[in-house]
Amino acid sequence: MRNEATCLQQRVENCQRKAKVLAVTSGKGGVGKTNIASNLAVCLAASGKKVLLFDADMSLGNSDIIMGLNSKYNISHLISGRKTVEEIINVGPEGLEVICGSCGLEELANLSEFQRQRILNELSKLQNSNDIIVIDNAAGICKSVVGFCLSADHVLVVTTPQATAMADAYAMIKVLVGNRFGGRMSLIVNMAESMKDGKRTYQQISRVVKQFLNTHIYDAGVLLRDERLNSAVRQRKPVVLAYPKSRISSSLVALAAKLSKGSAALHNGEGFFRKVADWFF
Repeated sequence: MRNEATCLQQRVENCQRKAKVLAVTSGKGGVGKTNIASNLAVCLAASGKKVLLFDADMSLGNSDIIMGLNSKYNISHLISGRKTVEEIINVGPEGLEVICGSCGLEELANLSEFQRQRILNELSKLQNSNDIIVIDNAAGICKSVVGFCLSADHVLVVTTPQATAMADAYAMIKVLVGNRFGGRMSLIVNMAESMKDGKRTYQQISRVVKQFLNTHIYDAGVLLRDERLNSAVRQRKPVVLAYPKSRISSSLVALAAKLSKGSAALHNGEGFFRKVADWFF
């Protein structure tokens, strides 16, 4: 009887358990967001987690390039009803599952209720069958980007020490705070010339966020500028696989290890994709 009760409890917990959703975002393009999202996803998958990388850039998605994938299907095929969610999933390095981005976001506003529910039901399967979902957002602060971030458990804001990138990162944080984001926000400083330079950048943004938004943003870490990252992109391979012993790969592995702690969580409310739909509609 005790074994039956234990098995029943485990089945109930498994039904309630949903993947932790990590949204990688930035205020502007060109800060290395897609590289960070893709390499983190590979590291998390290599650690034994069941991971899905979702390229949420519906117009300029390019995670397939970094992963070396020749994707036949993408999110637009699901939106149009031509494919199921299982059929658009690509298998990448370390068993990582990847949904590639494309154009088609505008079509969401014109969907019928039946179509909307079908897509939501399809996408909701993903959160129940993975440990972690990494969202690679489009650059900027458009409605879709904000919607994905607000629906996530943890938002990783990427910036560089460049003044414009810092200003745009602050703008993104301000929007999330203004919309009462209830999850965890962390800042990662990319392309820093030195650790001192990167830490200074984090401290400057953190101080302004605390002063004007009365919010704390966590320090996710600093990634130093490394030409091997560009070389890996040319090879169409994640840098953690192309140059596993490089300094940037070590930093990405360490960041993934921090993010993977306590990755699975119990959710009593709506799932991630239903929250996103509520934002859009």
